[in-house]
Formats: sequence, C-alpha cells, structure tokens
Amino acid sequence: MQAHLSVPDSQVVQHPYRASSASDDAELIAVCRERAVALLERNLSAHGILAATPGARANARGYGAVFARDAAVCALGMAVSGSARLEQEAATGLLMLASHQARNGQIAKFVDVHSREADFWYLGCIDATLWWLLALDFLARRRPHRGLRAQVEDNVQRAISWLLCQEHQRFGLLQQNEASDWADLMPRSGFVLYSNALWYQVKRLYGLPDAARTLDNFNHLFYPFSREIADYRRARLLMHYVRNRAHNRELYLSFVNFSFWGEEGDVFGNLLAVLFGLADGAMTRRILRALQRAGIHEPYPVRVVCDPILESDRLWRPYMGRHRQNLAWQYHNGGIWPFVGGFWVAAIAEQGTQAQARRELAKVARANQLGGWAFNEWLHGATCAPGGMPGQSWNAAAFLLACACLEHRVFAGWAR
Repeated sequence: MQAHLSVPDSQVVQHPYRASSASDDAELIAVCRERAVALLERNLSAHGILAATPGARANARGYGAVFARDAAVCALGMAVSGSARLEQEAATGLLMLASHQARNGQIAKFVDVHSREADFWYLGCIDATLWWLLALDFLARRRPHRGLRAQVEDNVQRAISWLLCQEHQRFGLLQQNEASDWADLMPRSGFVLYSNALWYQVKRLYGLPDAARTLDNFNHLFYPFSREIADYRRARLLMHYVRNRAHNRELYLSFVNFSFWGEEGDVFGNLLAVLFGLADGAMTRRILRALQRAGIHEPYPVRVVCDPILESDRLWRPYMGRHRQNLAWQYHNGGIWPFVGGFWVAAIAEQGTQAQARRELAKVARANQLGGWAFNEWLHGATCAPGGMPGQSWNAAAFLLACACLEHRVFAGWAR
C-alpha cells in the first residue's frame, strides 16, 4: 500500500483530548444519544427531516430542504432511536420524495420544502435513488404492519427500473458520472465503489436478478489484485491497467474507469462493502486494519479518504477548488465526517469487537460535542476546525444507528 500523506506540522492543532475511562465514555455516549434525539426532533418538518437545523444561514445554503440520502440515513437512525416520535416520522420524508419522483423513476437529490421544487444535481444524482430504496426496505421490515411498501410500490418499481438503465449489461454494476453521488466534488466516475455497494444491497433486499454477478464483478473490478484475470475481455482490459500500475492493494479502489482509477482510499465505500457483505472475512479484516493504520479515526472518526487528492495529482479537477472547498483535508477530500464515523463504529461493532467500538463511539460523540454540541457537518482533517453547516441531522441519526449496532447487529440482521 502506498505511504499515506502525513498532515503538515503547520496544520496540526493540539486538542484538549485525553484518554478517558469506560465510565466517562458511557456517560458521554448517553448524553450524545439524548442530544441526537433532541436534534432530530428539532429538525423535523411537516415534509420530513431537514438536512440541518433551520435558520437564516442554513436556509440560504439550501440545508432547509429534504435531501434524499440524508433523509434515508436519518430514517435508519430514527427507526432504532427509541423515540416514538422519531420512529413515527421516519418515513415522512421518504413519502414526500416519492411524490416528487421524476417520470423516468429517478429520486431527486433534494426537494425544497418551501418552493416544492425537486433538484436532480448537475450530472445527475445516482445515490439518492439507492438510499431511498434502502431506507424504505429497512422501515418496511421493522414495521410491516404499517403497509409502507404498499403505499409506494409503483414508485419502487419505477426507481428500480431507472437504476437498471444505469447498469452495465455484462458487469451488473452501475455506471455514473463524476461528482454525482454524496461526494459531489470528487472525480470518481465509471464504476464507483460507494454506489455499487449500495446497489448490491438494493439487489439483495428487493430480490433482483444477478446479485451474485454483481458481487463477483464488484470484487473483480474494485479489488483485482488477488483474482484471476476475468474471462470477459472488457474486464480484462480494465484490470490490466490497474494490476500493472496501482499501488494501494489493501482497500477496494474508489472507482474504476477506462485506464484510470481511484487509490485515495474511499473510507465510506469500503465500510459499506463490509457492512453489506461484499467483503469476505479476510477482506473485511484487511480493510479495517488498513483504515486503522491510516489513522482515519484519530482524533475523531472519520476522515473520509486516506490520501487526499492534491492539486498536482492526475485526478485533480478545477471544480474541486471551487470556493476553496475541496482542497486537501477538506470536505470530501480528507475532511472528518462524524456521520461516516457512525458507520465506522457500526462496522467494528458488527465484527464483534464491542470494547473498541464503544471507544470509537465515544470519539464520535466528542466530535459532535465540539462547539457546544454543534453536530458540525464536517471538520478539517488536519486542524479539526469545523466546516460546513452545524446541526446536521445525519450526524445525529448515524450516531443513534451506531448505538443500536452496539446493542445488536443491525446490519447482520437486515435481510441476511
């Protein structure tokens, strides 16, 4: 594996961060859990959970809207929150998004609750539809008596039809443009790890054909180092470039396109591959060890890439410097996202390492606690300075989901 980029000494900030006892951690986790429930209840609207706490700044930046991927992650956390109100409202945003579904079946990136306008992003937004389907299934399985699936069955079939139109007919993997998923200022394109981890789970949950083919090609393309060269000549060509020139051989590649690929170490995509069963036992252990060695969980979980893409890199795009937002260690290019930290904790907990998972959960709580329980969207990956919008709903929801994974294996029990 290539050497990870070190954080420049000039950017490192010393934090009032100390080792804590198990009792201190337990108390902090309990407080964060209460704060998370309160934040989600505060961010509820008649149309569903808003991306962040409403206010002048949030509204001006578009956060006073229902985002499909945010609402879906929130639905998972709300369903296991223990709050009757949150459990009751978990599907509200999903139903509202269904009412704004495009004629071709695509689910919007977000819907502005004031103008009632649906937005589908510049190059399209592939993961909104994927997350929407996943959250619907999660809620329907937990509360089958509420008849949620029956209410949206036509929407579900149209959403699946739209996704099948994005699938490569031989690989069984989705194809997409760059900057068109949650990491909306990153150059991942072609076959993208994160989106296809979601796609495999959708295929399994909805009983779609060829899930086994998707699984096999997922591991062939995103981790081609320990497999025989594929029989299919298109796959042979893609794998030829990667096998001969790639350096990162411990994590799944973040994407594979014609003659180029991503080795920055997509933390979220790799964690989803673990949680959704795409990685076997050996690969799961390799991924979690590699992420720990990369220090993505220090001091707060987690930095969302291991090695930021620098301006001198072949993958750098001019739009990454827009508003100086996606420079190294910022935003999706190495920033710390507490909501992804919740999935990090879930992955560790579901492997049975409860003590470690609890320590990591306490660190996620500390990240949410910064700024007086601000639940900041993301932190600078080197300085830990807050970035983005405070009052993030999915920070709270992912924390609650991680708590549930410590108590019982939520992902292992999800249609396994």
